[in-house]
Amino acid sequence: MATHPEADIQDILALGQDMTVASLLPDGAPHASTVSYASEGMRIYFGCSPASQKAQNLARDDRVAITITLPYRDWGEIRGLTLQGRARRLPPGAEADRAGLLFLQKFSEIAQYVSTDGGDEPALFEITPTNVAVLDYRQGFGHVTRTRLSATAEA
Repeated sequence: MATHPEADIQDILALGQDMTVASLLPDGAPHASTVSYASEGMRIYFGCSPASQKAQNLARDDRVAITITLPYRDWGEIRGLTLQGRARRLPPGAEADRAGLLFLQKFSEIAQYVSTDGGDEPALFEITPTNVAVLDYRQGFGHVTRTRLSATAEA
């Protein structure tokens, strides 16, 4: 087991594949959807259609809440994250290229879904976590460690 909260967070991010992203609808109601993600250190990336509800929500209000739960066989193995943060759409260029490479390394099958004919490119987002709760039942039922990160958390 990792002994530092950021190490625990990075471990769960590296092992997970999908996360639920909650954003805010125009009327303030929550909107949640599941997406695959890639990460590097504390940087979390996901992509979606630029026309999707979550992309529209994030263009208006960049606040997000995210959950990630690793696969488990019984409750004594439950590990996951709940976090709040900000989402930033990556412009075309080096940052988006790096996020794309991380996705390709984590999900090799993604290559078959990427358009090479100049069609619609996905909107790529980077999540900067600010508050993170690490859930780790290996340390006891419902055990949570909360961490506040700086808004400029680096990898």
